[in-house]
Amino acid sequence: MSEPSGTSGRPPVVTTTRVIAGVCLVIPFVAMLWVGSYAKLTPEFIGIPFFYWYQMLWVFLSSGLTYAAYVMVRREERARKEGSK
Repeated sequence: MSEPSGTSGRPPVVTTTRVIAGVCLVIPFVAMLWVGSYAKLTPEFIGIPFFYWYQMLWVFLSSGLTYAAYVMVRREERARKEGSK
């Protein structure tokens, strides 16, 4: 007889860590697609209108969030491999 779903002894695929990593990857998309929130000229930063420096700031923030998601998923995968041995 087959086992019910989720009781095969394997850890779940969707975990809190993966959900947090997914949120880290979605945040930059939401921030950049919501143009109305940054389609303005003020406040300026060293003479650069808000519209431009806000987008450039997200280049660095996106890199940091992507790296954080990568590290979280890699740690979880490593823990799964060690736990299955």
